[in-house]
Amino acid sequence: MPKMKTHSSAKKRFKLTGSGKVKRKQAKTSHMMRNKSKKAKLRLRDTAMVHEHNEDRVKRMLCKK
Repeated sequence: MPKMKTHSSAKKRFKLTGSGKVKRKQAKTSHMMRNKSKKAKLRLRDTAMVHEHNEDRVKRMLCKK
C-alpha cells in the first residue's frame, strides 16, 4: 500500500501543539482592516484552536491519525 500524502493546503494552515490539539489562524484578517476597531484587530492577531468536532478531520489531512 502506498504512503499517505499530506494535504498541501492543510500543512500550510494548521500546526499541532504539544498536547495534540490543532492551532489555526483567525479568519477575517485579509482585507477591510480600516473598518475594524483596534480592539478587534488586536484579538484577530492571536491564534485559535480548531473546534473539537473538526479536529479529527484536520489531523487526517495532516496524516497524524
